[in-house]
Parts: sequence; structure tokens; C-alpha cells
Amino acid sequence: MTRPGLPKLIATDLDGTLVRSDDTVSAYTHGVLDRVRAAGIPVVGATGRGPRLTELTRNDIRAADFLVMAGGGRVVDQSDPSGPLVLRDERLPAEVLARLLADLEAEVGPLTVMVEASDEHDAPLWGDYHESWPYQDRFEARSRAECLSCDVIKAFARTADHHVDELLAAARRIIPPQVATLTQAGLGFIEICPPGVDKASGLTVVAQTLGVDPADVLVFGDMPNDLPMFEWAGWARVAVANAHPDVRAAADEVTLRNDDDGVAVYLDRLLSR
Repeated sequence: MTRPGLPKLIATDLDGTLVRSDDTVSAYTHGVLDRVRAAGIPVVGATGRGPRLTELTRNDIRAADFLVMAGGGRVVDQSDPSGPLVLRDERLPAEVLARLLADLEAEVGPLTVMVEASDEHDAPLWGDYHESWPYQDRFEARSRAECLSCDVIKAFARTADHHVDELLAAARRIIPPQVATLTQAGLGFIEICPPGVDKASGLTVVAQTLGVDPADVLVFGDMPNDLPMFEWAGWARVAVANAHPDVRAAADEVTLRNDDDGVAVYLDRLLSR
């Protein structure tokens, strides 16, 4: 339920929510977010993108005081005058990932697997080639053994025989939450993150840093990886019209599509009322 007045913190997902289908953010959206900050409300970009895409993320949400990246595993304070300050950096141990992939394959069959291991600028994902992956320019084919040679930021997996939501449900039956956090972000792959890592836990770091109660936080999203922050935030949970049905069902309100600047339209009305 939307509360009166204004929220004390605003967090928005990027891809599919703030970012349009052509991978751009409108000048109108940037302008509205600047008005939000001018009103004294901190802005957070909460994204599944890993730290290797920090520069792209900063360009897409220039008004952000904080970035919650890798689905909550990396939290960056950008408001510090001395430069960005990493507040959280979580990794999934390689041996844990190897074991859970083996358990999952025993149940659902062969997996196409990719891992995000490096936080260097524009570093590629490693793993099995799949034609459906939309970011082939940042991908490098590597063996499973190479992918499991180090701790990872997150892993991605899919099968030929399961819809991503079906695979996610199966994985959650097999893999306990204390072993890994499982979600999906609309890319056709389930995402395997360190235990305790989701957008809500990342936003908790930000809220504690600022002394903000979750009840005073407004969030926007479109995919199942946004559901934890929908459950966590209390001022309002807003889905874009193109959101996954589960996200629309969890929302207090639905705004316009990402391609129609739904987040900015909602915030513009909020600031103007």
C-alpha cells in the first residue's frame, strides 16, 4: 500500500524497468531522477548486472547515489567524495557451485552453464555457448573445469527441455537457500548467486548506511529477481506494465511499460502531486 508523502529512498531495477528495449534511457527519465535527488531522496540502481558492467550501469542511472549490483552481491556507495566505496562483495565458492550443478543435472539433465567470475571492466562471461544469450560480445567459451576453477560472482544455467520458470522451480526444490540463492531475470537462464544474496539484502546494506527504514522505501521492478525487494520495501512496490506476472501480482501499483518511461512517469507525478 502506497504511503502518504514522499519515500525516503527510491530503488529501481534497470533492464526491462528503467532501460528501454533499445538499451537506452531517455533524457526525460534522467531529468526526473535528477529532480528526485534534488528533492533530497537518494536513488539506488538495483540490478542483476555484475560489477564488470559498472560503467554501463552508471551511465544508465546517472543520478544513483548507490548501486546494488550482481543481484545484491555487490553494493557500491557512489556518494563518498573520495570515490566509490564498496560496501559488500559476495562470491559463491567454486566447490559449492560444482556440487549444486551436479545435483541439478542429476535431476533435470544436461545444463548450459555460464559463470561471471571477473569484475574487470567489460570482462566476458565464461562457459557454454548458447545462441539465445543476448550479449555474445561479452562471452568467452570455456570448459566446465575452467569455469569451476575459481569462486564466482554468479552463475547462469538453462536446459533445452525446461522453461526458465520450470527450471527455477525445480532448482529451488533441489538446492536449499542456505547453499545458494536462485532466481531469474528474464534472460532465459536461472541465476545462481551466493546464499543470502538478493536485491533485498543488498538494499538492506544501503538502508542501514543511510538510516532509512524499509517501510520508507519505494521500489520498481519487472522480473522475479525483483521480488525480494518487493517483499522488503514498504512505501510502495511498483511494477512496469511489461513485468512478469508474478511481479505484477506482488505490486501495489502498475505503471507504464519501460518503453514508455513508466518509472519516470510515476516519479514525475509523485513529485508533482
